[in-house]
Amino acid sequence: MCARAHDELTALRADVGFEYEQVDVDAPGNAELRGEYGDMLPVVLLDGEQHSYWEVDTPRLRADILG
Repeated sequence: MCARAHDELTALRADVGFEYEQVDVDAPGNAELRGEYGDMLPVVLLDGEQHSYWEVDTPRLRADILG
Protein backbone atom coordinates (compact mmCIF):
# COMPACT_ATOMS: atom_id res chain seq x y z
CA MET A 1 0.00 0.00 0.00
CA CYS A 2 2.87 2.37 0.75
CA ALA A 3 4.40 1.74 -2.68
CA ARG A 4 1.07 2.51 -4.34
CA ALA A 5 0.74 5.71 -2.29
CA HIS A 6 4.27 6.69 -3.32
CA ASP A 7 3.40 6.16 -6.99
CA GLU A 8 0.19 8.19 -6.67
CA LEU A 9 1.95 11.05 -4.89
CA THR A 10 4.77 11.03 -7.45
CA ALA A 11 2.26 11.26 -10.30
CA LEU A 12 0.33 14.04 -8.58
CA ARG A 13 3.55 15.91 -7.84
CA ALA A 14 4.50 15.77 -11.54
CA ASP A 15 1.08 17.17 -12.44
CA VAL A 16 0.55 19.77 -9.71
CA GLY A 17 4.07 20.48 -8.46
CA PHE A 18 4.69 20.16 -4.74
CA GLU A 19 7.33 18.75 -2.45
CA TYR A 20 6.79 15.77 -0.21
CA GLU A 21 8.81 13.70 2.18
CA GLN A 22 8.42 9.97 2.62
CA VAL A 23 9.14 8.79 6.17
CA ASP A 24 9.64 5.19 7.28
CA VAL A 25 7.92 4.99 10.66
CA ASP A 26 9.74 1.72 11.35
CA ALA A 27 13.18 3.35 11.06
CA PRO A 28 15.20 3.84 14.25
CA GLY A 29 14.21 7.03 16.01
CA ASN A 30 10.66 7.06 14.64
CA ALA A 31 8.94 5.19 17.48
CA GLU A 32 6.69 8.17 18.22
CA LEU A 33 5.50 8.28 14.60
CA ARG A 34 4.97 4.52 14.63
CA GLY A 35 2.83 4.85 17.74
CA GLU A 36 0.78 7.69 16.28
CA TYR A 37 0.30 6.48 12.70
CA GLY A 38 1.24 2.78 12.69
CA ASP A 39 -2.31 1.48 12.25
CA MET A 40 -3.13 3.99 9.50
CA LEU A 41 -0.27 3.46 7.05
CA PRO A 42 0.15 4.86 4.58
CA VAL A 43 -0.86 8.23 5.97
CA VAL A 44 -0.68 11.54 4.11
CA LEU A 45 -0.07 14.74 6.04
CA LEU A 46 -0.66 18.12 4.46
CA ASP A 47 0.91 21.08 6.24
CA GLY A 48 1.49 18.83 9.25
CA GLU A 49 -2.15 17.75 9.52
CA GLN A 50 -3.50 14.31 8.69
CA HIS A 51 -5.12 14.46 5.28
CA SER A 52 -5.86 10.81 4.48
CA TYR A 53 -4.81 7.32 5.45
CA TRP A 54 -4.79 3.81 3.97
CA GLU A 55 -5.27 5.39 0.54
CA VAL A 56 -4.31 8.67 -1.07
CA ASP A 57 -7.48 10.70 -1.64
CA THR A 58 -6.04 12.14 -4.85
CA PRO A 59 -8.97 14.35 -5.92
CA ARG A 60 -9.26 15.91 -2.47
CA LEU A 61 -5.50 16.27 -2.09
CA ARG A 62 -5.25 17.95 -5.49
CA ALA A 63 -8.01 20.39 -4.57
CA ASP A 64 -6.45 21.14 -1.19
CA ILE A 65 -2.98 21.73 -2.68
CA LEU A 66 -4.32 24.03 -5.36
CA GLY A 67 -6.48 25.76 -2.74
